[in-house]
Amino acid sequence: MIKKLIVLGSINIDHILTVKQFPKPGETLTGSNYQIAFGGKGANQAVAAGRGGANIQLIAAVGEDEGGRQIRQQLQKDQIQTASVSTITQEKTGIALIFVNAQGENEIVVYPGANAAVTPPYLVHYAQDIAAANAILIQLEIPLPTIEAAVKLAKAHHTQVIVNPAPATQLSDKILKHIDIITPNETEAESLTGIKVSNLTDADSAAQALHQKGIPTVIITLGHQGAWVSVAGKGRLIAGFQVNAIDTIAAGDTFNGLLVTALLAEKSLDEAVTYAHAGAAIAVTRSGAQPSIPWRDEIDAFLAQRQAGTQQE
Repeated sequence: MIKKLIVLGSINIDHILTVKQFPKPGETLTGSNYQIAFGGKGANQAVAAGRGGANIQLIAAVGEDEGGRQIRQQLQKDQIQTASVSTITQEKTGIALIFVNAQGENEIVVYPGANAAVTPPYLVHYAQDIAAANAILIQLEIPLPTIEAAVKLAKAHHTQVIVNPAPATQLSDKILKHIDIITPNETEAESLTGIKVSNLTDADSAAQALHQKGIPTVIITLGHQGAWVSVAGKGRLIAGFQVNAIDTIAAGDTFNGLLVTALLAEKSLDEAVTYAHAGAAIAVTRSGAQPSIPWRDEIDAFLAQRQAGTQQE
């Protein structure tokens, strides 16, 4: 039987615009390549897991609008169980306004919309689902009280708790002590620990600070470098893959969804991180959030090609 994963998080409609550089205060720029795509960190990570072959259920909410209806349909096509994705009356589906610069970097502003309705009372309806799951993956685009309630509930029922602390937010010890695996990037690690992550020594220091909060496994993602993976105080770099990136939207979400999928498929931690790196590497060569997320056969082919190339060198 395939182990069960629950993703608890946000659903957004992304409005994406490419610019040469990010605008300064008071500056007006002309953009290009405007597109609308489905996103939200919760939905993105669920899609990555679904396309990676996970037994995946999403707990989230959409608005009473056409975008919300279309998103639910698309999630089902991506092999995601959506009975716990509710429609909130008289509310809009979450919106993300995204600028992508010439280097493929992005800046994002989010309107929560229906995501704000994912409250602790909302979560109660799906408490049994969380209690019965093998793992729960959470991000920070829903209310923090809901996250605190979810991690406590999961921990009480021995459901593994994985938190991607994005966007960067300070988390209380009441939340941190219930986390089994945390996956910040450099900015998020600094927000959680106060340690600026500029190199691997800094990454190790930040990981040690998070271990001291009671988190057994810390994975700090470092962009094209890869990830600093620290377990019980012992850390090492697991390198990523070099590709020509055009758009980093959803790269972190792809990494997280595939990481947990691989772990539930009983891959080792190193294998799971490498698998997640491969998925993220494919994603950054494509535009948009969910449209960029690869399927399992694409990841397998990418890894086989890279392994073959390594053997020939």
